Amino acid sequence: MHRTEKNQARQTAVVDQRARDEGISTFFSPGRMGHQSHVGHSSQQPSSYLKPLITVPIMSTNKLTISTGNDYEIVITRSFDAPRALVFDAITTPALIRRWLLGPPGWEMTECTVDLRVGGKYRYAWSNINGNAMGMGGEYREINKPERIVNTEKFDQSWYPGEAIGTVELVEKDQKTIMTTTVRYESKETRDGVLKSPMESGLTASYDRLEELLASS
Repeated sequence: MHRTEKNQARQTAVVDQRARDEGISTFFSPGRMGHQSHVGHSSQQPSSYLKPLITVPIMSTNKLTISTGNDYEIVITRSFDAPRALVFDAITTPALIRRWLLGPPGWEMTECTVDLRVGGKYRYAWSNINGNAMGMGGEYREINKPERIVNTEKFDQSWYPGEAIGTVELVEKDQKTIMTTTVRYESKETRDGVLKSPMESGLTASYDRLEELLASS
């Protein structure tokens, strides 16, 4: 194996191992979607969301799909039975984000801030019952309500090198909203390492919880 190939394999292995050791990838939230105590965020909350979450899990037919756009990207797609405007509110309003962006059971969101404007920052963090913690944040580069959000993404734990660029696009069709999240990494090796992590379980849990939130409106 050539030295370059060895370095690439080592980088991928480090990404994968850090994800397993720190419990980060089960949470993986491409598309940043959210954060709490607000900075530059309106205190007005959509009244339709002020109801408690329903307690009976929804048997959703809307499945999560994960694919690759190119050598640097991961593309996550999920449909929701709700208008686009409501989905946009749910992924950008701190009080709502705290109710669904939790990952697997046993985790809680401990920090959630959103300054929803171009150049504004977002930040969120979690901890679990075993004392593990993780955090991430970034800056908004584009906001086109209720259609599109582009922002940077960087984890505190640096379980992959550099930062990523996330793009969330919402398309409403036939009374459903299709949410497509594209995350672009700095290298193919980083992208491949993230793909090998068990991110799908955390994403599925969070999006299923989001669907319950939307159904309770």
